[in-house]
Amino acid sequence: MLQFFKSALLTRLLVLLGLLLALRLPLLAWGLPLMPVELREMLLGERLNAGAYLYRDLYDSTAPLAAALAGALELVGHRPLWLYRLLALVLITFQGLRFNFVLNRADVLPERGYVAALVFLLVGSVTTDLDILSPLLVGHTFLIAGFSALLPTSREGYDNRRLFRAGFLIGVAALCYLPLALFLLLGLFAVVLFAANSFRSFLLLVCGFLFPYAVVATFFLYADSLPAFTQLHLRPTLSGLVAGADGLPVALQLRLLIIPGLVLALGLGRSLLQPPGLVFQVKFQQLMLGWLLVAGGMAAAGRGVAPGTLVLVLPPLTYFSLYLWQKSRRAWVPELGLLLLVGAVLVVRYRAVFFLDNVLQLPLESRYAVQPNPRYRFLQDQRILVLGPDMRPYAHNSLATPYLDWQLAQADFGHLNQYDAVFRLARNFRSSPPRYLIDQRNLMPELQYKVPNLFGRYQPTSTKGVYRRMDEGQEIKPEK
Repeated sequence: MLQFFKSALLTRLLVLLGLLLALRLPLLAWGLPLMPVELREMLLGERLNAGAYLYRDLYDSTAPLAAALAGALELVGHRPLWLYRLLALVLITFQGLRFNFVLNRADVLPERGYVAALVFLLVGSVTTDLDILSPLLVGHTFLIAGFSALLPTSREGYDNRRLFRAGFLIGVAALCYLPLALFLLLGLFAVVLFAANSFRSFLLLVCGFLFPYAVVATFFLYADSLPAFTQLHLRPTLSGLVAGADGLPVALQLRLLIIPGLVLALGLGRSLLQPPGLVFQVKFQQLMLGWLLVAGGMAAAGRGVAPGTLVLVLPPLTYFSLYLWQKSRRAWVPELGLLLLVGAVLVVRYRAVFFLDNVLQLPLESRYAVQPNPRYRFLQDQRILVLGPDMRPYAHNSLATPYLDWQLAQADFGHLNQYDAVFRLARNFRSSPPRYLIDQRNLMPELQYKVPNLFGRYQPTSTKGVYRRMDEGQEIKPEK
């Protein structure tokens, strides 16, 4: 199997794609669970298509390009979950093939072929977390696309014009998920390793990084939402307020990283025992070590639970694992190692089919999907607002107000003793009042006291904490 993928023939690529589909597609028979990050993106897409402006008409910290992508997908259909999953599969496949192409073209190791792409896509299938179209996965695609621009075109130095493109793509990645801006440090390290004039080259990299932010800032300036862009996106994400709130628990993430971590540790140890190669190959190895350090900083920025965190370590893991598959005196050892890796991935990914989730102490990722609350079963296709962090009622209903993220909504609901906060509440509700209001924080008495002309029209239903907006002369009826 290993020798088969060490060839660069096109048939190997077709077999690789077939293997990837065989790993991922059978799980579709069990359905597509809606994950919290996908629900958030769908709600964003709905509001953007309804004419809302990001940050000005939406209290959420999602990066602008990730939100724009959600709005574009909503144009295809109403909450197209299948399209989200299909696009995630396309992106992870592109990343694996693109990274494989960069390694082959740069002659990082003597052997070429599709082994790097095989390992990248195989380890990336160990969990369904990378089946999700998360902002981190989208942004990482731009990092992989711009990675080749960080490598010199010759062994003598850079073509400096390529550095602007590398910085530009890092900036675009950060516009999908802001903590990815940390990879600018990796770009600086690459400049120090490869560039002849490090200071000028780094200025080109920084200018390229700032250019997409200048374009986005100009757009929000004309949309009269530049201060909101800073307040709702830059500050909360940099402070770690909402980053990574939609991912799997840290304990489960760490357990799912056992197989990738073992492969990375073995490959890293094997690479350090190998005799040093060419100067360029040694520098590339150092660059991959730098990538690993930046990925650790990224994981810390996402508090270890950002959806798609595993994708950050796939490039260095893939590179260092190539040392495990090199020719050795016992030719059967690398073959056996690859077969063991395939078997381990199959067992972990299909642990529910083999009834091994309890044996392995690995809860299924689907347990953390959005589960509708039976208390609100009567709410279907309604425009609602949830006063609290529980987003489950939005699974079958639409968001009526700008208050999507409850933590950011505290700028208004957490300061009801201030006139500005009450004024913003009244303005936002007057433009798009929800039909139903779910009060999880017992705020309705104070809201009805301070804004009676708006919240006084909401009457309690038979379900505790649920209020319905009454038209003039209309009486409340019990909900079934």
